[in-house]
Amino acid sequence: MKTTIYEREYRLSKDAALKLGQSTLIMGILNVTPDSFSDGGRYNDTERAVEHALQLIEEGADIIDIGGESTRPGHEPVGASEELARVIPVIEAIHRHAPQIPLSIDTYKAEVARQAIGAGAHIMNDIWGFKHDPDMPMTAAELGCPVILMHNRRDRNYTNLIEDVKRDLLESVEIARAAGVQDHQILLDPGIGFAKDYDENMKVMASLDQLVGLGFPVLLATSRKRFIQTALGAPAQDVLEGTAATVAYGIAQGCQIVRVHDVKHMKRTAMMCDAMTYASTELQRN
Repeated sequence: MKTTIYEREYRLSKDAALKLGQSTLIMGILNVTPDSFSDGGRYNDTERAVEHALQLIEEGADIIDIGGESTRPGHEPVGASEELARVIPVIEAIHRHAPQIPLSIDTYKAEVARQAIGAGAHIMNDIWGFKHDPDMPMTAAELGCPVILMHNRRDRNYTNLIEDVKRDLLESVEIARAAGVQDHQILLDPGIGFAKDYDENMKVMASLDQLVGLGFPVLLATSRKRFIQTALGAPAQDVLEGTAATVAYGIAQGCQIVRVHDVKHMKRTAMMCDAMTYASTELQRN
C-alpha cells in the first residue's frame, strides 16, 4: 500500500473552509428522503434533519452531505422540484445554525445543484460523475465550487475492472475540465456499491491506492453498504465494525475523506488511523 496525501485548502465562504492533508475528513450523511436504504424517513422533515445535522457536527463531522433523492438499488427517481423542496429548507437552516461547516449537495441535477449552492451549500457531489445531466459541468464551472465525481455505470460490462474504473473516472475529469472546472476543485469517489457486485466492490477496495494515484483526492463512501452486510452476514443497522474496517483500510491506502452515517465512531477510527500514519511517517524520516 502507498499513501498519497494531497494538501489543499478550499475557502468556501467567509466562514467555511475545507482543508485536506492535515487529517482525514469526516463527511456526515444526511438523507432528507423517505426511502434511503438505512435511514429513509428518519430525517425527511426540516426540524429533524437540522437536529440530526447538528448532532453529526457535535460528534465530529467536518462536512455534511445532504441528499434529497435515494440512490439505493431500485430507488424511484424524483423530479428536481421535489428534490429542491426537500433539500433547500434544510440547507438554509443548517447554514444559519452552523455557517462554519461545509455543506455538500448530493445530486446529479444541475438545477438542484445551482439552487443548493445559492442556499448555502458549498460542494457538488454527483453520483454520475457529470455523465447524467449535461448541464452539471458548466454549472460547476460557473459556480467555482469543489466537485466530487463518483464512478458509476449503467452496465457492468467491464473488460478489466480496475483499469475500466480508472478510465471511467478520468473521463469524468475530462468532462469537468472541458467545461472549465479546475483540477484543484476535483475530488474522486470510486463508487463502492454502484454498478459493482460483491467481488467487484472488494477488488476496488483492494485497489484504492491506484485510484488515489490518479492525482486527485479520493472520498470513500462505504458506510453500511451491502458488500459489508454480505461479508458479515448482518443487516445494515448492525455493520458498524465492518464499516470501521473499510474506513481504516481506505485511509491506509490514501483516501482523505470518508462519507459515513456513524460519525462519532468513524471519527475515532479515522483519528487512530491518522495517529498511526503520523507515527509511521516520523519513523521513515528518522
